[in-house]
Amino acid sequence: MAKKPAECEEVPDESWMATFADAITLLMAFFVMLLTFVEYDIPAFDEAAEAIAERVGGDGPPSPAKMLKEDVQMMVDEMEAEGDVTVSKDARGLMIELSGGAFFLPGTATLREKALPILKKMTESLNAPEYRCFNIKVEGHTDNIPIQTKKFPSNWELSAARASRVTRFFITEKLQDFRFKTVAFADTQPKAPNLGEDGQAIKENQAKNQRIQMKVERMSLDEQKKCNEADNLKDMLQNVGGNS
Repeated sequence: MAKKPAECEEVPDESWMATFADAITLLMAFFVMLLTFVEYDIPAFDEAAEAIAERVGGDGPPSPAKMLKEDVQMMVDEMEAEGDVTVSKDARGLMIELSGGAFFLPGTATLREKALPILKKMTESLNAPEYRCFNIKVEGHTDNIPIQTKKFPSNWELSAARASRVTRFFITEKLQDFRFKTVAFADTQPKAPNLGEDGQAIKENQAKNQRIQMKVERMSLDEQKKCNEADNLKDMLQNVGGNS
């Protein structure tokens, strides 16, 4: 008796994937062409480009913000500063948070000695050629404990002084000053409730709320042009100085 031929397994038709990939590539090229004529949201574009690349091929290049996050996180790990510095990424760019208690002496805007090497290492990352076209917004935050000294009549002055101190440190270390914006929030934007339901202070939360937040995101096209011009002028002056 003749054997019945084995049933062939049905192979799924994946020919549509080539057409789909071609369509996505054409759309990407079309949007890039449009964006050459208009001002656009660079951080959002980076995120979209990275997401499209992951969907289509899975091996697309990471966005500059993602690369910067990895570099800063590596620095934090090498310095064993995980408890003092946290690094995260959002749709706009990078968020670097510095613990107020770890970086400043109590009730002052004086940086602790142990904070200086961390900030110096961070400067190296932020000043790398591939990351020079990033703006840096430095925000000062405090807890709800009132302060009233001759130098700091309230938490507004304290948060402003701490944010300014960090900004000034980076500028002293040769980061371009036009990249920075400094903002004070005092205790108006706590990460966690300063007080419990019983009205008692939650010391752990108060410690969390004393912080510096650095928001790092890519510049606009006009700002990038200014940044590149400043770099070119710097290189020209260094060359002149080296030849004299």
